[in-house]
Amino acid sequence: MTNHEVEKLKDYFQQNDRTKEYSFHIAKVHSVAWSCDGKMLASGSFDKTVNVYLLDSDKDRLIREHTYKGHTDSVDQLCWHPSDPSLFVTASGDKTVRIWDWRSSKTIASISTKGENINICWSPDGQTIAVGNKEDLVTFIDFKGSKIQYEQQFKHEVNEISWNNDNDLFFLTSGQGSINVLSYPALKPLDMLNAHPANCICLKFDPTGKYFATGSADALVSLWDVAELVCVRTFSRLEWPVRTISFSYDGKLLASASEDLMIDIAYVESGEKVAEVKCETPTFTVAWHPKKHLLAFACDDKDKYNSEREAGSIKVFGFPKES
Repeated sequence: MTNHEVEKLKDYFQQNDRTKEYSFHIAKVHSVAWSCDGKMLASGSFDKTVNVYLLDSDKDRLIREHTYKGHTDSVDQLCWHPSDPSLFVTASGDKTVRIWDWRSSKTIASISTKGENINICWSPDGQTIAVGNKEDLVTFIDFKGSKIQYEQQFKHEVNEISWNNDNDLFFLTSGQGSINVLSYPALKPLDMLNAHPANCICLKFDPTGKYFATGSADALVSLWDVAELVCVRTFSRLEWPVRTISFSYDGKLLASASEDLMIDIAYVESGEKVAEVKCETPTFTVAWHPKKHLLAFACDDKDKYNSEREAGSIKVFGFPKES
């Protein structure tokens, strides 16, 4: 069954291998994310703005809906509410977290934090936002009250942060290559998984709740069983530090990207390569659509081969071939 499914997915991407590019920012895009219903895509940029796009499925294209301004420094990460497709939150170097409703041009709430924010995630129950800063302080924000609940200072380098799908554990990747597992909401240390011999950079849970994956400076992606907290396989086709990973909506595919000039798309259950997305420059953010095999991503603007290349573009892979 596995081989048949892999071949079916390979055939699918041979027929749906178009990448479309959209250049609406004026500087490098740091983060892309889809709304929970898949109708909207948001992108945060070094140009201090967020763009939100409508996915026009009938014409296989994105249409920019609005540009959101308010941050006074780079928008480094963003994410959408897990169940309300109108809300998203942004983390910025301006020491604020902002909550937005895409239907309005104004910020719903702006929460001041103690440092330059680089990581953000929304709890699966939608009640809490966690944001990490450059000083390894993680701040937990009550969404409805738009106020800080509590803060946790860590003594080690904290990279990506995430709740598990059941909302009762909190995970952090560290500069020592470990995955730290904390209880939630008590935030008591439960386990420290020695995942990689080098900096553990990114972390994602698959939508089915069976696995989570981490990407590391050792150029490996490791896949972990959520229930057993054991590594079940690694993916090793990249040659540079893995900066970003994303699971497809069905949990069958894992996209990973780095400074390699391609995005690797692997079949989760076997590790076999299903597709490869060619890139002109390093890729630092990828996000699968929550209902389709469409992959949004953004690359570095620095292109030594083409000094006239437009800055601030996002791309979407998985559209049908032109007829």
